[in-house]
Amino acid sequence: MSNRSSYSSLDEDFGVTRHLLTPTIPPDRGTPEELLAMSADPGRSVIEKGANVAAGRVLPEEDVVSESWSAPPQKAKVPWYAYVWDYEPGRSKEEAAFVQRLDFCVLTILSLGYFIKNLDQANIGNAFVSGMKEDLQMNGNQLNLIDVAWTCGYVIGQIPSQIILTKIRPSIWIPSCELVWTVLTFCIAAAKTSDQVVAIRFFVGLVESIFYPAAHMILGSWYKPSELAKRACIFHATSAAAGMFSGYLQAGVYKGLNGTNGLAGWQWLFIMDGVISIPIAVAGYFLIPDSPENSKAFYLNGDQLQLARKRMTDVGRAPRGKLGRSAWKRIFGRWHLYFLVVLYIIFINNGPSSSIVPMSLWLKSKGYSVALINIIPTSTYAVQLVSTVAFGIFSDLSRNRPVWMSVSTFWGLFSSIILAVWNVPDGLKWFAFEMYKVAVPFGPMAMSWANEICGGDAEERTIVLGVMNAMGYAFNAWLPLLTYPQTDSPEFHTGFIFSSVLFVAQFGITGLVWWMQRREQSRQKLGSVMA
Repeated sequence: MSNRSSYSSLDEDFGVTRHLLTPTIPPDRGTPEELLAMSADPGRSVIEKGANVAAGRVLPEEDVVSESWSAPPQKAKVPWYAYVWDYEPGRSKEEAAFVQRLDFCVLTILSLGYFIKNLDQANIGNAFVSGMKEDLQMNGNQLNLIDVAWTCGYVIGQIPSQIILTKIRPSIWIPSCELVWTVLTFCIAAAKTSDQVVAIRFFVGLVESIFYPAAHMILGSWYKPSELAKRACIFHATSAAAGMFSGYLQAGVYKGLNGTNGLAGWQWLFIMDGVISIPIAVAGYFLIPDSPENSKAFYLNGDQLQLARKRMTDVGRAPRGKLGRSAWKRIFGRWHLYFLVVLYIIFINNGPSSSIVPMSLWLKSKGYSVALINIIPTSTYAVQLVSTVAFGIFSDLSRNRPVWMSVSTFWGLFSSIILAVWNVPDGLKWFAFEMYKVAVPFGPMAMSWANEICGGDAEERTIVLGVMNAMGYAFNAWLPLLTYPQTDSPEFHTGFIFSSVLFVAQFGITGLVWWMQRREQSRQKLGSVMA
């Protein structure tokens, strides 16, 4: 019997209209209106009731559906917050309270950890334009060499750290590394030569390498797809907050502490950085929750952990298993690793390294004061912060990562073309520097996307996130020396042309990964139907 005749038979036997046979959207997909409509009828399905009639079971009169009945369904009102924050009509009060607890504890401690990591990175650039260049005689490409040293350590430590995380609890490993990089940050304040800074920065990169992929792995272990991108982008937005805070901190320290106890203002900047980092690192031992299957977090009870495991099972997120030979074969036998790594390599390298801040160097060349050089560029971090959170919200709302990643890419391309031309009015140049930061949300959305693409295999998800970040920075260790050398400041003509080309490539790889994901999903659906 054909599908058409089967549907006709169902129509006749059960007395239902054809639209009632349309498959439903999974509960974690769809717009707020679709989610609300799917939860509007808590009773049994019409087909189930029709089946009871066909089997001769008597139903109450109100359960009988007539073929002639055609009352239009009432459109339920979607609350305003559905377009801003999580919205699942079927979510219980217990689950809502559980997610709020995750936000308060997990998201907060990860965001603070990323804040101190990026504060350390931003401090190098701010210290450079606030006296470190002159005090340590950094007149060549020493700033680039400091970046290379940090990046080499970052790349070397990345994948081993992700493997260690399959053996050691993140709640032990991550805070321990944070304490080590805090001590090293204090050491930079005591450096007497640029070579000493280069050596220290290598070890800082080595211990900092653990944090970013591990944090995304933890977020992906607790949050559902309808919740994940917002949290990932809020987490990532703390890097912008760190950049802003570093500028204000350096301006304040330079004015109030420069020369105190024989230390320059840039040295006090690293001391203050370490003081801020210590309590955050210690808190990590208590607040980082590990994974749902082995968490010992004091703020989660047995029922909440069971709920956490069920939430991940419902969205196809597999629990962590053993990282053996079969896991490595799965990881290297799928397209996920290769395409996602290329995507992230392009993203990480579509701009200058973290210590090269073109806007600050441009302002320094125009004779602005040290205070203004540190304060004015903080506006770009404000743009980054707002756009990152906004893109995370829109990405979760539309359930469409690649579209919003492409919007982010567009602003990067637009800004880099203007800056490559360079000989434009200062107002347009200023606008380009500001809007360049709208390209940054691509990164956390890409990590959220990878979490979902690899969600059915916990070992693959852990390794792929680590390799993406490691390979991205492996290229970043040497590429900025060629594209954004310190000696090209403030124009960086070659660098901005290169960035424009990479943004075009970023459009292409995003579309390719999207197509591969849709093809894989279609094959999985076909396989489940055939089974």
